[in-house]
Amino acid sequence: MNKQQRFTEDDSKSDDNTYLLRLFVTGASPNSSRAISNLKEICETYLKGKYDLEIIDVYQQPLMAESEQIIALPLLIKKHPSPERRLIGDMSDIEKVLKGLNLPIMQ
Repeated sequence: MNKQQRFTEDDSKSDDNTYLLRLFVTGASPNSSRAISNLKEICETYLKGKYDLEIIDVYQQPLMAESEQIIALPLLIKKHPSPERRLIGDMSDIEKVLKGLNLPIMQ
């Protein structure tokens, strides 16, 4: 995995409604891989065209992890829109992730 991967829709569409997300992972561990896959699917399903996702490997960017005071991984931080939220785990509980992102839960 690169030091940092960034997945974004067209940057020219960026505005106050864009979700800024950071996913901190530990290399290519199974749990990290599941979190990346699950989160990408959630973003494409519920936030298509309205998100900017950074995937940060704490082994390659330890200072960034330290600055965010990371205590458990994988960790998703929703930076924008406010309020900031933190979700720990492999992002497999879609309902929990949607609630954490303050998105309506589709039944």
